[in-house]
Amino acid sequence: MNPVQRSNPVHWSAADCPGVIPLFPLAGALLLPRGQLPLNVFEPRYLAMVDDVIGSKRVIGIVQPDAEAADVDVPPLYKVGCAGRITQFVEVEYGRYLVSLTGISRFRLIEELPVLTPYRQARVDYEPYREDFNARAGEDEVDRQAVIDVLHRFAEAKDLRIDWKSIEEASNEALVNALSMMSPYGVREKQALLEAPDLKARADTLVAITEIELARSGDAPDTTLQ
Repeated sequence: MNPVQRSNPVHWSAADCPGVIPLFPLAGALLLPRGQLPLNVFEPRYLAMVDDVIGSKRVIGIVQPDAEAADVDVPPLYKVGCAGRITQFVEVEYGRYLVSLTGISRFRLIEELPVLTPYRQARVDYEPYREDFNARAGEDEVDRQAVIDVLHRFAEAKDLRIDWKSIEEASNEALVNALSMMSPYGVREKQALLEAPDLKARADTLVAITEIELARSGDAPDTTLQ
């Protein structure tokens, strides 16, 4: 394997990002600004997509198929996704690419375009999420302790090993976004985390979803009166 590091253009604002991007529909996948998403690319249409973007803006839109239409050949897509740039590319045996995307900004899907490429493309708008370009925006509003507390309970209930030192050292943005991206939840929950209006709302949503999951599995604390 020969890893190739790509020097990427810096996307400082919505104006710097391409208005038309290729789409990589992935159910259950979540990319957030400045987050890292590894992709194992093997389908011919997405191999072609990577080939095309490597030579241009290197931007791909990660978006989920609508959960209500998962069995349709060309499923409709949720209207909010996240653009990422290829920051690492490795070509491996058997015609596969290992790609790492770094999240740039969320976008609203304006219209899907009729194209000749084997992959889907769409016109997108970043303006509703212009705060995504400001690293660590809204960190002071996050209830960090609530996030860590529910993570402790979830890890204990699921018998998970957690690198608590890394958790302690992470910024609020890195903590909330990484936990959201790694969370083992379904399409609707991941979409709710993606569409949360700001970092505080995402943290609150993550805590609420985790509380629900703990309650469903019988691992929530007993709050009944004795």
